[in-house]
Parts: sequence; structure tokens; C-alpha cells
Amino acid sequence: MSDPWSSRWRSWWLRHYRRSVGATAIIVLLAVGAGVYLSARAADADKPQTNTPAKANASNTLEVSDTQLQLIKFAVASDYAFPLQREAVGNIDFNEDLETQVFPPYQGRIAQLFAKLGDNVSKGQRLFTIESPDLIQAESTLIAAAGVAELETKELERAKQLHEVQGIADKDLEQAVSDQQTAQGALEAARNGVVVFGKSEAEIDRMVRTRTIDPYLVVFSPVDGRVTARNAAPGVFVQPGNTPAPYSVADISRIWLNASVSESDMPVVQKGQQIQVSVMAFPNRTFEGRISTVGSTVDPQLHRGLVRAEIDDSKHELLPGMLANFVIRVGDPVTTVAVPLAGVVREGDGTMTVWVTSDRRHFTQRKVTLGLQSNGYDQVLDGLKSGEVVATDGAIFLDNMLTPSDAN
Repeated sequence: MSDPWSSRWRSWWLRHYRRSVGATAIIVLLAVGAGVYLSARAADADKPQTNTPAKANASNTLEVSDTQLQLIKFAVASDYAFPLQREAVGNIDFNEDLETQVFPPYQGRIAQLFAKLGDNVSKGQRLFTIESPDLIQAESTLIAAAGVAELETKELERAKQLHEVQGIADKDLEQAVSDQQTAQGALEAARNGVVVFGKSEAEIDRMVRTRTIDPYLVVFSPVDGRVTARNAAPGVFVQPGNTPAPYSVADISRIWLNASVSESDMPVVQKGQQIQVSVMAFPNRTFEGRISTVGSTVDPQLHRGLVRAEIDDSKHELLPGMLANFVIRVGDPVTTVAVPLAGVVREGDGTMTVWVTSDRRHFTQRKVTLGLQSNGYDQVLDGLKSGEVVATDGAIFLDNMLTPSDAN
């Protein structure tokens, strides 16, 4: 049998031992937690306070920290010459005043084509030929008149010979002379009738000599230029003045620049004003000209009017149909205070503001009135003086730092 006293002693000792171990563990855990907390506070105290809000007052003035200052760049408001200009889009086109519609002088069917679309042609160069029934009729009349004139000439010679031997009376000789002169007149008229078709004297002499006709009428280019349209094909029946013309030839050394100008800008655009034109084909170049025509009407759907300029293009670099951007100078440049675009902030109510500083540490929000815009600068009409320093990059950052309660 076990000793009752020993059992009670062992039970008491185990109970107190467990209590002492639990208390010790709790003390150790509390000590470790306190150490971690104090270390974290110390580390936070050593870090730079980048998120510290800027100090603001009722006058919309901010004071920024050194860290926040690294996000801000500055610019000095200065005078800038703003050009008075309007911008528009448009296209390059042929100079219709120098474009010629080439029609045949007489009706007929196209027989052969000599020029293609885009070909450069010279004045007098063959474009196409037609088989003309009018030409056939004129040449037939010529050949018949030549036969009659030849016959009458022989009759006159015979009559002269007979008259010398008194084989015919004077009136018969006079009649022979009259008939020969009539036939000769008819021949000259027939020759002129063929000449108007463009046949040369040599060609007419050959037809008279060989008694054969040439049914083909040659149509020549009336000007030097480029074939800008070809609506001709072999076998197609064409008539004078019946559109579309078989060929169109344009002088492309001087072309049109057609701009589509906003209705609101039309009153300030005038003939003679200088323009600058840029096209995608030549991104680093501008072409200059002067306005030659200002349209007298405005498209009721697009609310835009036509403004046209002419420029010399002897190298034929600009092709009709090219999209073009136009800058029209409508007046002399205006010199006023300007700031970079990045320095202007548009507020929720539509007003424009800038952040002005005198020490590059304190910033004051100021409302401004803007005007023109050019090459990355805004024209300031009111609210800023030349020489004042404003924030550019970082202006929006400053604006966001100004809480609604601060702004009020």
C-alpha cells in the first residue's frame, strides 16, 4: 500500500509546477510582443514621412516637404509671340483652271488609244483615234470632187484644141471654162472639208492620188500636262461635248490646295493670306502658298466653307487626293504672357488654375484666363504676370493635395 501522505504531496507538487510553467510562458510571450512593437515604432520613426499631407490654409496655399518637392518642376512665366492662325483640314487637287477635257471634233467609234492614265503628254501628242463616218463622207466627197475636177480639166483642154481649129463655137469654150472652174472650186471646198478633221496637205494629196480614204481621225493633246482621266476604250462611240470626255489632261505644275474651314473661322479668312500645308507623305516638310479663293457659301450639313490656295509644284511631289493639314495666318503675332501647358490645371467647375510660388516651397493656387495655344504654351490673358514662377510637372499633384475642405 502506498503512503497517503506521499500521494497528496506528489499531487500538490504537480499542480503548482504546472501553474509556474504557464505563468512563465505568458511572461515570455508578453516580453517578445513588447519588443517587436517597440522595434516597429523605432523603424517607423527612422523612415521619411512621404505621405505627410501638405499644410494648407484658407488662401489655397500649400507648403510641401522635401520629398514632395522632388515631384515638382518649375517654369518662369514669360512673354511669348502667339501667331494668329486658324487650322483646317483638306486635300490636294488638280488645278481645274489648267485642266482640259479632250473631246473628238466629230462623232465616231474609238479605234486606238495611245496614252494611259498618269502619262505625261506634250501639246500635239496623239491621244486616240476614232473611226468617223463624217470623215469618211468628207474624204469621199474629196475623191469625187478630185475626179470631176480632173475630168473637167481634160474637157477644157480638148475644147481649147477644137476652138483653135474652129471645131467649136466660142460659147462652147466658155462653157468648158466655166465647168472646169466650178469643178476646181468644188475640189478646194472638199479639201478644206478634210483639213478640218486634222488631215495634212500631204495626206490629202495621197488620198487624191491613190483614190483611197483614211477613215481614222487622230485626236491630239491640246496642252502640255498629265493625263488625269481616261474614259476611253476601243469600240466606244464618242461625240463632241458628250461627257465624260475620253481624256482629261491637266497642267500639274501648279495645283490647288482645298481647305475645309470651320464656319466660325470663315469671317477672318481672306484672299491673299499666307498658308502652310503639311501632308503625311512628307512629314518633315511644309508647303507654303497664299489663299486665292474664299468660298461664298457654307455647307449646311458640315458647317464648313471652301478656302483654296495655289502653289507651284514643278517637281510633281503633291498628288491629287492627298490629305492635307492647313495653317492659315489671319493676322500678325500677339506677344503676351505664357506658361507651359503642363502648368495649367482644369478644375471641376471648368476654371483654369496655376500654382504660383515665390520661394519654391510654398505654392498658391491662382485662377487664370487663357487665350491662344501654340507649340506647348498657353496664352494667359489674366491672373499671372511675366516673371512669376509656376509649377509645371507636379501641378496636378499639388491640386490633388488641396482637399475640398482646404479649398473652401
